[in-house]
Amino acid sequence: ALGLFSTRGYLGATTREIARQAGIAEVTLFRHFPSKVKLLEEAITRYSMLPSLRAFVPKALAMPYEEALTAMAEILLDTLVQLKDWLRIMHAEVQRSPEKLLGIYHTFLDELFEVIASYFRELQKTGSIGSFDPELGARVFHAMFYCFFNIEEVLLRKQYRPTDREKAVREFVRMFVHGTGGIGRTDYARAS
Repeated sequence: ALGLFSTRGYLGATTREIARQAGIAEVTLFRHFPSKVKLLEEAITRYSMLPSLRAFVPKALAMPYEEALTAMAEILLDTLVQLKDWLRIMHAEVQRSPEKLLGIYHTFLDELFEVIASYFRELQKTGSIGSFDPELGARVFHAMFYCFFNIEEVLLRKQYRPTDREKAVREFVRMFVHGTGGIGRTDYARAS
């Protein structure tokens, strides 16, 4: 399903074609997924970065802040690059069929932001990072790397003037760490 959604879009991929590609009857597909929307929701959940990030958060809590954020950024970027074709089509289709896709898209984003925010909340409880709204922090963190991905991979800046991904991740994370008070409480007070 995700392959067909990536090449034909949500509207262009039919359930008949999805079932044929899966080697099953369309009626069998509908036994597992009552609608095409439910199939899309499952594909997004299964193939997004959510499972990887959820599994990573407990490990991240035991790591130095900057190292954990770097690993999170790599998970985000690797998944975005992997799903590039699907994301390009999804953005176009949200404009054409918002009533079906916006809910799915924003539910996914809410879950993603909550996973990242939960990490920030845990660090705030221990005083390891400063006080800020964890959900907005999650949105800023995601936005930095989504924007980098979009410019490099979708808008093809990498063909015009490529940016070293490792250096970009390191610098974005460093700026985020300093901005969220994760450089050590006394260092942060002096830096402000």
